[in-house]
Amino acid sequence: MIDLRFVARDLRRLDEVSAEVIACGVFRDARPLGGLAGLVDWRLAGRLSKLAKGGFLVGEVGEVLAMPVRPRLGFDKLLVAGLGPRSSFGETTYRRVLERILDALSGLQVKKAVVELPGRGDAAIDPERAADILLDLIGDDERDALTFVEDARDRETIEKHAQERHRTALRAASAHPR
Repeated sequence: MIDLRFVARDLRRLDEVSAEVIACGVFRDARPLGGLAGLVDWRLAGRLSKLAKGGFLVGEVGEVLAMPVRPRLGFDKLLVAGLGPRSSFGETTYRRVLERILDALSGLQVKKAVVELPGRGDAAIDPERAADILLDLIGDDERDALTFVEDARDRETIEKHAQERHRTALRAASAHPR
């Protein structure tokens, strides 16, 4: 079973995590920025907000912005993925954006990353569905160390859900040996 790691959506806790990249998402129509993007923007003295105001960061689905963030954050880069309009965000958009983030991390050859699952900072997708889709995409691939940004309650929900999925898969495998 894949080892899921978590960190609270808190700048002090994020400062304690060792990773190369931090990744979050922004909705096209949500200003001020919410979730992890809002925290990071505060630490970066409004750089993300300025990029959004200037039209350089739009928040469209498929958009990914990479920018250096040292020394204000303890990571080399920030990845910001567009989530599209908040009203049309759903499982299809979540999957598409998560695939885009994972592809970008792979393309950058990132070994350790902190990731806020798309839409989770604004509770746009429930934790169980977010976990299901995440686990479908990454399977048992443990090559990279990914740490997910979640509050304690949702972290527990995701962990329990992942454990149950793992138990179900084991039962199915033992019921139908090859």
